[in-house]
Amino acid sequence: MSITLPDLPYDYSALEPHIDARTMEIHHGKHHRAYVDKTNAAIAGTEFEDKSIEELIADLELVPEGIRTAVRSSGGGVINHNIFWTVLSPDGGGEPSGAFAEALAGAFGDSASFRRTFTDAALGQFGSGWAWLVLSDGALAVMKTPNQDSPLTEGRIPLLCLDVWEHAYYLKYQNRRPEYVEVFWNIVNWEEVGRRYEEGMA
Repeated sequence: MSITLPDLPYDYSALEPHIDARTMEIHHGKHHRAYVDKTNAAIAGTEFEDKSIEELIADLELVPEGIRTAVRSSGGGVINHNIFWTVLSPDGGGEPSGAFAEALAGAFGDSASFRRTFTDAALGQFGSGWAWLVLSDGALAVMKTPNQDSPLTEGRIPLLCLDVWEHAYYLKYQNRRPEYVEVFWNIVNWEEVGRRYEEGMA
């Protein structure tokens, strides 16, 4: 079983004007595909080629040292993007609801405070990386990771993420990462984030 590139749940142009179609085409069709191909190349012919990407990244210490860096970097790129596409939606934005909204308010005070904390993580990640909302031992927390590192490797459950690698925004926003982070809130798929929360708490 090889790792595959998932189809996007929307067209490349669906997130405009917030993320442009050309960026989405390159990001998904070139960058994400390259992570898939490099991960498959790294695990080909090993006992790990039948593992899911989630299993590989969650148990990274079990991966042989000779391919661990490739799996961490490229495999991390696979799983991070797999999540990223699903937490974006052309019908996104607004506010979270239900049990997840209550948990978010309990952890951060209110939605605005959470957004500030998450935004600070996204803007504070030096160089390439990600901002995350995760479940950590059943509690909500914001964190950031460099490069393609995943919270799964640390035993945390990703709920929401934002890619702050320059390839995610440079065609439209150039060096204006704050503007990219600000428009991100217009396309967050809170329904999916809430689903991930309920699944993680089950």
